[in-house]
Amino acid sequence: MTTSVQQRIKAYIQKVQAIKQEIQKVIVGQDEIIRFVLIALFSEGHVLLEGVPGLGKTMLIRTLGQALELHFSRIQFTPDLMPADIMGTEILSDDDGKRAFHFQPGPVFANLVLADEINRAPPKTQSALLEAMQERTVTVAKKTYTLDPPFFVMATQNPLEMDGTYPLPEAQLDRFFFKVMVTSPDENTLSQIFTRTTGSEIQTASHIASADDVIVIGKIARHVAVPSHLNDYVARLITRTHPGNDDSLPGVKKYIRYGASPRGGQSIILGAKVNALLEGRYNVAFDDVRTVAHAALRHRILLNFEGQAEEIDPDTVITEILESIPFDI
Repeated sequence: MTTSVQQRIKAYIQKVQAIKQEIQKVIVGQDEIIRFVLIALFSEGHVLLEGVPGLGKTMLIRTLGQALELHFSRIQFTPDLMPADIMGTEILSDDDGKRAFHFQPGPVFANLVLADEINRAPPKTQSALLEAMQERTVTVAKKTYTLDPPFFVMATQNPLEMDGTYPLPEAQLDRFFFKVMVTSPDENTLSQIFTRTTGSEIQTASHIASADDVIVIGKIARHVAVPSHLNDYVARLITRTHPGNDDSLPGVKKYIRYGASPRGGQSIILGAKVNALLEGRYNVAFDDVRTVAHAALRHRILLNFEGQAEEIDPDTVITEILESIPFDI
């Protein structure tokens, strides 16, 4: 690697860290969530945030759009929302006496899309995002439209115990790079939030990077070195989430219906690469894998009836699996 290339990579690593610091000027006490959102964005993935309303999820993605100069749109999911309300539709227009159908793009045509309370809409409407999330395209009336990069969906959902919610289909859950749990802030954090949001001056994020910078950082992240033994570790981690595997823990065989898909392993590896960049490194360490493992797997491990009845926490299962695999493989 030449000196000029090393300097360019170092400059982009510093830019990644600057983006994170700029968002933290506005968003208080959510450092881990900010980290996971940035990791998913630079990995060309999407994030599912779960938590009760009012915890700053909308403010987070708005601030991200400000820091990155990206087009932001918000979709409020409701029981009567239709797929066309998301993707867009063909409308009949009259142009100089000639009638023709023209495509009116929906709010999904943006760089940053907030799918707010996604589990308040029925599965038919939820699935409208599947093609966009996976293929970065939208098909309407037999015509396919390409979404401009970068394209990032941050969906929020309320806990399933709340009234009027629908569980997301397994296929859509698997499309999310990370699932991040948003918890209520503590007293100290609340005090800082009140100070920043009730005064005469409201903090806003400055422009730090552009859409092209996001794309370049994503390409750089894919070239971050991963030792072969870490690849082997992640492969073993994924297979041990499957109840049919001979090496799986008794708790996995007893409580898990389906284990993580290969996308789970891909999310861990790519997430670990970006996490290394956030730490100012150009190589993946074991701690990078452990940092992202829970966010990458918790929504990909499905409990069976017994696991649901005993309220088994997937995070606990993931921790036990991580600790059961020797690192010196």
